[in-house]
Amino acid sequence: MPNPAARVKSILGLTFFALSLFLALPTESFAGDWPQILGAQRNGHASGETLAANWNEAKPTKAWSHAVGEGYAGSAIANGNVFVFHRRGNNEQLDCLNSSDGKVKWTTSWPSAYRGGINPDSGPRCVPIVANDRVYVFGAAGNLHCASVADGNKIWSRKLGKEYEALDGYFGFGSTPIIINDRIMANVGGKNGAGIVGLDLASGTTKWKAFDDAASYASPIEWKVNGDSIAIFITRYNLLGIQPSDGKVLFKTPFGARGATVNAATPIPLDESHLFITASYGIGAKLVSIEDMNPKVVWENDDSLSSQYPTPVLANGHLFGIHGREDGAAAALRCVKPQTGKVEWEQPDIGMAHIIAADGKLLVQTVEGELLLVAVDTQKYLELGSVRLSKATTRALPAFSNGLLVVRDTAGSLTAWSIPK
Repeated sequence: MPNPAARVKSILGLTFFALSLFLALPTESFAGDWPQILGAQRNGHASGETLAANWNEAKPTKAWSHAVGEGYAGSAIANGNVFVFHRRGNNEQLDCLNSSDGKVKWTTSWPSAYRGGINPDSGPRCVPIVANDRVYVFGAAGNLHCASVADGNKIWSRKLGKEYEALDGYFGFGSTPIIINDRIMANVGGKNGAGIVGLDLASGTTKWKAFDDAASYASPIEWKVNGDSIAIFITRYNLLGIQPSDGKVLFKTPFGARGATVNAATPIPLDESHLFITASYGIGAKLVSIEDMNPKVVWENDDSLSSQYPTPVLANGHLFGIHGREDGAAAALRCVKPQTGKVEWEQPDIGMAHIIAADGKLLVQTVEGELLLVAVDTQKYLELGSVRLSKATTRALPAFSNGLLVVRDTAGSLTAWSIPK
């Protein structure tokens, strides 16, 4: 287990993200693809994967590594390719790698003038989105780019942060856009009603603007209600339901607080009428009931599952997530009953960690560079194995596809690990 004292860090280094950033895409992905942040359904679940019962006999092994520059953006995996977005010099660079051996297929880049704010890192924070034959990336200065999956040729670009006079926030732009049907929507936080901006997916032209609020670091999701798709956004101070076609605000309810706070974890739907949202900094967690687009709080507190930036996963009817902050006492892994907020169990001193659910188990990647295999058990914490991934910080979100876990650290390495089956 990592040393709790090693996790007590200054707020200047961290809150990042659940970078945040994409849900059900208009794409024909391979079974098991991870084409956006938090997987194909943007819920932290890896479909069709098989994991060993434990790691007593065989542990994860390194498959390959690739050198990367600055940034905290995790990777996407689709159609046998790994896509990673990072910063080299004055450019934000997108690399397409062969998932089997890590060899570079192509590289493309765009100029970036972003300079780190509270955190000096000047690289991108958002995971690439792969949809059909295109890949989309959102840079730290709010520049949205579209390129060809086949060869990296540039298709269109928009400087959304500059165009809509949005502030960089504490750490630059870190909420990954979302694609629903023929729209790509970004949490921009711009002026004059450009809090959320909807663009034509093919051309990048603006189709609508919606809401007046600063951006958050929480990535939006697609929520299906009665067969209709709703884009769910968390902004700086609100939870919103947006109609993808025209930007109509279907509902809103307050979420967030003024001052040095961050909303970063992605919303989690429990069903067609309930959303779970969480943040730290005294904001806490809420279960919101939304019937006929009328939001009501079922419960809220700062004691159940208040996550600074990792997004919990819903498995076996329970939430598994991190309670606490990176810049304080070591955070805990908790199992929580979402209908009531009751804590079923807690494993202290895990620290910040990203969680992937697969084959009745959890892959828990800690920020301190360790990977844990944990049972989806609602009665107790049951660890089934562990392995050291890196001596450096592993804050970026991992990607998991076809038995391959792709992990990025702050020492400049993107490493693929073969996970035992």
